Amino acid sequence: MRVRFGREPTRRQALGETIYEIAQVQVAEQGLPTKAIGRWFPYVATLMIFIWTVNILGFIPLPLSDEKVHIAGVALPTFAIFAATSTLSVTLALALMTFVFTHVEGIRENGSWAYFKSWIPDVPKVMLPLIVPLEILGQFMRLISLSVRLYANMLAGHMLILTFIGLIIVLENVFLAFVAVPAAALFYLFEVVIVVSIQAYIFAALSAIYIGSAIEPDH
Repeated sequence: MRVRFGREPTRRQALGETIYEIAQVQVAEQGLPTKAIGRWFPYVATLMIFIWTVNILGFIPLPLSDEKVHIAGVALPTFAIFAATSTLSVTLALALMTFVFTHVEGIRENGSWAYFKSWIPDVPKVMLPLIVPLEILGQFMRLISLSVRLYANMLAGHMLILTFIGLIIVLENVFLAFVAVPAAALFYLFEVVIVVSIQAYIFAALSAIYIGSAIEPDH
């Protein structure tokens, strides 16, 4: 339900409603069963907003160290870009939360026996020694897919931007600068506008799907 405080919504209110609708319609309702939306919508929405915020901060030049550069006798801080999500420990911690919540909720909703039994597909018994380990491995692969996807995309984006800049400095070629600077700027905008949002959305959407599949493993 939308609440309007004035005759026309402000830009801030419109932005908030847009984010809310994306989190509810495109993330929660697509991945979670109806009965679980009230419980898990806050989690997946928070995930999406948190990851987006951390990602976007990673593309804002900030004074991240104590190093100084001296210009005309004035010591100025050095600026750099760094995203916390470009480190595996951060993305792994986020993925671990989803991993734990998925199995805790699956057990809570279905009971331990029924939940773990749902991992075993309906195949001939002779194939079970092969299939069951693969199913268990698949559960842990979800953990890896969540953490590595976000980490690799953010790290690759930063590395490519720094590569463009490094080419200009190392080669000291004016003509190259006319090519590298626009290319770096376009790639920077692509990362900020597209990749940052997509990666936040994918992480939250997959988290909703994993939790939803644990709640209703037969669907």
